[in-house]
Amino acid sequence: MASFPDMDFSCPVCLEVYKDPVVLSCSHSFCKACLQNWWTEKVTRECPVCKRRSSKTDPPRNLVLKNLCETFSQQLTVGPLSGQSEALCPQHKEKLLLFCVDHQQPVCLVCRDSRAHHEHRFSPIDEVTQDYKEQLQQSLEPLKDRLKKCSDVRQNWGQTREHIKQQGQRTETLIQREFDKMRAFLQKEEQARIRALRSEVQQKNSLMEQRVTALTQEMNTLSESIRQTEEELKAQDVTFLQNYSAAVRRVQQAPLKSVPHLPRESLVDVAKHLGNLSFNIWNQMKDLVFYTPVVLDPNTANRRLVVSDDLCSVHCANIGAAEAPELPWIPDNPERFSDYFTVLGAEGFTTGIYNWEVEVLKEGRWAVGVINKSAPRREDITSGYWEIWFRDDQYTAYAPPHVDEVLTLKCPPLRIRVDLDMDRGKVSFSDAQSNSHIYTFTSAFADTLFPFLNTTNPLQIKICSV
Repeated sequence: MASFPDMDFSCPVCLEVYKDPVVLSCSHSFCKACLQNWWTEKVTRECPVCKRRSSKTDPPRNLVLKNLCETFSQQLTVGPLSGQSEALCPQHKEKLLLFCVDHQQPVCLVCRDSRAHHEHRFSPIDEVTQDYKEQLQQSLEPLKDRLKKCSDVRQNWGQTREHIKQQGQRTETLIQREFDKMRAFLQKEEQARIRALRSEVQQKNSLMEQRVTALTQEMNTLSESIRQTEEELKAQDVTFLQNYSAAVRRVQQAPLKSVPHLPRESLVDVAKHLGNLSFNIWNQMKDLVFYTPVVLDPNTANRRLVVSDDLCSVHCANIGAAEAPELPWIPDNPERFSDYFTVLGAEGFTTGIYNWEVEVLKEGRWAVGVINKSAPRREDITSGYWEIWFRDDQYTAYAPPHVDEVLTLKCPPLRIRVDLDMDRGKVSFSDAQSNSHIYTFTSAFADTLFPFLNTTNPLQIKICSV
């Protein structure tokens, strides 16, 4: 052991001296069996220490480390035993053959009979050593268990970090998509309005050109009549009198209409094109955008539930044995319902009046309701939620532990309306199409309530927009 003061010969996985060590491309070494077991449990081939992926299924052996570990193991087995046999009592120079239980130290036979160890308890060195080794070994088990759990958590958190990155990329893509839709709408609306403006400008310019042409012709006629008449006025008396009658007729025949004025609506209707422009565009965008009073939180849904990109609908993915491995990996975060096909709304309610509508199905299994914020996410929920649920063609009003009532409905509802009055402690369900009452729960709501949907159906149920 003294020959290797600064070297570590323990495998990072099993914490024992390396057995048949192999080395990865990242320079970390492990027992071959430990590494293979690690890869089998974690599915992916990555380094247990730095998480770097390995391209080799059978890493090369580390022969240098193997030889060093064998030498180190020999010193562990031979060196301490030979040293122990030669260990002497520092006071009496006798072999240390006994262990004083009261003083917790090795002693020799002379020490045993001395006054310092009078009436003390003694045990043979080898027996005590074995017992203490077993105790120390047992005390290591919780540490090893803790280490393994921490290693698992670290790996899970590493995957969670990748999931967060994917969430960010996916959300950024959806944000860009929504803005692209709005930009496309605005660009199309801009082009349409500019075309309408240019069309009006062209039309009114054309009318003005026609008016100017007609007025120019009239002016030319008047100018010609004036010119000819003025020439007649300059003629000699006899000639003037001979042409007088024709000149009078020419002057009388010349048009003497009123001076034309600019007609109404000759200018561009600026107010029509520019007045309340942003409001009118926003008003037309109502066909493009929509609002839902409840938005679903995908972080609360287990991996079998698929929440739509607009966070308004949810359906259950196919959970057959062949399809299950294809489901995406998601972190086991505290908000998620691990064993329930449930997804919560993103916003909770503490006071006030709220309502929303849900498009439901005539088949499968689903539930609509509200649930306490403090409801457990990892175990059975025995109270704290109020729902209308459908299963086996039967509607039930359910609020454990006191309400479990089968409902008789005249017509299966396609849209269920939920009315929540936090202050009066009431949550009512009704058929949104026929406006017929289904059931009302009354309770003292002391906790924040969240809307929730539950479904095992591959067809989606949806929060309706308003």
